[in-house]
Amino acid sequence: MNNQDIAKKVIEALGGRENVNSVAHCATRLRVMVKDEGKIKKEVIENLDKVQGAFFNSGQYQIIFGTGTVNKMYDEVVALGLPTSSKEDMKAEAAKQGNWFQRAIRTFGDVFVPIIPVIVATGLFMGLRGLLNALGITLPEDVTIYSQILTDTAFIILPGLVVWSTFRVFGGNPAVGIVLGMMLVSGSLPNAWAVASGGEVTAMNFFGFIPVVGLQGSVLPAFIIGVVGAKFEKALRKVVPDVLDLLVTPFVTLLVMSILGLFVIGPVFHVVENYILLGTKAILALPFGLGGLVIGGVHQLIVVSGVHHIFNLLEVQLLAADHANPFNAIITAAMTAQGAATVAVGVKTKNPKLKTLAFPAALSAFLGITEPAIFGVNLRFRKPFFLSLIAGAIGGGLASILGLAGTGNGITIIPGTMLYVGNGQLFQYLLMVAVSFVLGFALTYMFGYEDEKEVASEVATERLVQEETTGNIPVTPQNETIQTPIVGDVVALENVNDPVFSSGAMGQGIAVKPSQGVVYAPADAEVSIAFATGHAYGLKTANGAEILIHVGIDTVTMNGEGFEQKVAQGDKVKAGDVLGTFDSSKIAAAGLDDTTMVIVTNTADYASVTPVASGSVVKGDAIIEVKA
Repeated sequence: MNNQDIAKKVIEALGGRENVNSVAHCATRLRVMVKDEGKIKKEVIENLDKVQGAFFNSGQYQIIFGTGTVNKMYDEVVALGLPTSSKEDMKAEAAKQGNWFQRAIRTFGDVFVPIIPVIVATGLFMGLRGLLNALGITLPEDVTIYSQILTDTAFIILPGLVVWSTFRVFGGNPAVGIVLGMMLVSGSLPNAWAVASGGEVTAMNFFGFIPVVGLQGSVLPAFIIGVVGAKFEKALRKVVPDVLDLLVTPFVTLLVMSILGLFVIGPVFHVVENYILLGTKAILALPFGLGGLVIGGVHQLIVVSGVHHIFNLLEVQLLAADHANPFNAIITAAMTAQGAATVAVGVKTKNPKLKTLAFPAALSAFLGITEPAIFGVNLRFRKPFFLSLIAGAIGGGLASILGLAGTGNGITIIPGTMLYVGNGQLFQYLLMVAVSFVLGFALTYMFGYEDEKEVASEVATERLVQEETTGNIPVTPQNETIQTPIVGDVVALENVNDPVFSSGAMGQGIAVKPSQGVVYAPADAEVSIAFATGHAYGLKTANGAEILIHVGIDTVTMNGEGFEQKVAQGDKVKAGDVLGTFDSSKIAAAGLDDTTMVIVTNTADYASVTPVASGSVVKGDAIIEVKA
C-alpha cells in the first residue's frame, strides 16, 4: 500500500474523522486525540504496513511510524481531513487526563527532561577525562581547570536550571525563575559542598538561629521553590495593574521567594531530599544485588505505565551528590533485555512484516528508546515482554553486584557505553549488557514466542510429503461450504487477539468462542496433520479446501494438558465426526484465550473465501463459503 492508502485505513480504524479531535506528530509517532478510545480498531492499526506499533498513553493514541515516515503520514492524514493541533496543545489537553499521581509524574518529566541533555554532556565529559587519566595522560594545569569547568558547572548551577524549568512548566516567567535559582547558589553564600566536607567553611546563621548555606546540587528544594514561585508570580499578575506589572511583579516575586527559598523551603526540603537520597542509596545497596534485581525487573513495567520520569529526579540527585549514577546501569539491563526479546521474535518469525518491524524496533531499544519494541512487538505477544522483565531483573542484579555506576544519565546501552569508559568499569558494563541480552534472547526464543505461521507451513509440508510418497494427485479446488467445528459464538477473524491470525497472514477464515469443548470435522476430509498436543488439526476436504483448526491462542505451550485427540494423521472423517476434545477451564487457568480459529490455508487457490456466520453457531451450521 502507498502512504495515502495507509492513511485512509488509519482514519477508518480510528473510528473515522468524527472520532478524532486533533492530530499532531513528533519525531517518530503520530499523536491522535480521540473522542472515544473504544471505537479504535487497534489490531487493524497495528497490522498496517509501515506501522511499528501503537499504544494509548497520556490521553493520546500514539501510532509509531518511525523517523521520516511519520512526517509523510502526518501530511497524508491531514490532507484527508483530520484536524491538527500543536504538540503543546495536545500536551495541555493530555495533562488534564489521568489520576493525580500520573499527572504529577508527567509534570516531573516536563521539568527534568529539558535538563537531561546538559547532564548527559557533563557525564560524557567526565568519561572523557577519566579515559585520559586511565591511559596515563597527564593534563596541563590550565587544561585540568578547563575540564573541571566542563564537568562541574552543570551541577553547581543545577538549582538554577531546575527553578528555570519549573517556572516554564507552571506558567511563570522563566527569566525570573533562573535568576531566583541562581540566587540559591550565590557566591555570597557558604558553598553547600564545602560545609558538608566539615572543613573551615560553616553555615551562616541568619537572625541568629537560621542556618543557611547555598543549595549547590539540590534538586527537590529547587523544584518546590519553582512551583511555589511560579504560582505566586501568576497570582501577583492578577492583582497588579498592567501599567505596574513590569516593575512590581518580578521585584516582589524575587523578594518574597528568595526569603522563602533561603530561610524556609530550602532548609526544610533539603532535609527531606537527604532522606530520599539515603533511602534510594539503601535500596541500591541491598545485599546480593536485590536492589538492582527489583528495579531491573519493574522498570519496563513502569515505562508502560508512563510514570518512569520519577527516575529522573532520583538520578539527578545521585549525580549531584556523588557524580555517580547506579540507576543507569540497572535501567540499561532492563532495556537491553527488552531489545533482545524483540530480536528473538524477529529471528524466529517467518512473517515478513513482523521481521521488518522487530529489527528496527530492537535497534531503537539499543539506542535507548524501548517504546517501539514494547508496544510494537513484545506486548503484542505478551510472553516476550514478561520474559524480558525476568532477564532485566537478573541483569539489574548483576549490575548492582558489580557496583556499576555511570557518570551521567539519559543515555543507555550503546551510547551509554561512554558513561563507563573513564571510570574503569567498561568491561563490567559490557559483561552486564551481554548477560542481559543473552538471557532476554534465549528466554524469548525458547519459551516466549511460537510463530503460528509455522502451523500452516507444517500442514503444507505434510501435504507435499504425502503427495510425493503416495502419488496422490492434488484435488482441484471446488465450491464448498465449511461447517463450524466448534459450538459457540462467532468472532470476526480481524478481532482475534493474535496478529498472525487477525492479519490474514495464514489465510482467510473465521473464529469461534467455544461454549462446548468438542472439535468436530467441518467437512468430509482427510486428517493431514494432527498435532500431538491436541491443540490444532489440519484437514484436506474432498473438494480441495485445506483447513486449519487451531484451538486457543498460544495453547501449544500447554503441551497437551486439557486436550484429548480422537484422530490420527491419515484418518478419513465425515462432517460432524469428533476430532478431539478440550477443557476451556484449564485453558483459562493457564491464562490463555480459548478462541478457536478456522482458517482456509490455501485461500490463494480460491476466487473468494467468505465467512457466512454470525452470532451463535451449533453443530452443522455453515460458517465459511469458498468459491473457486
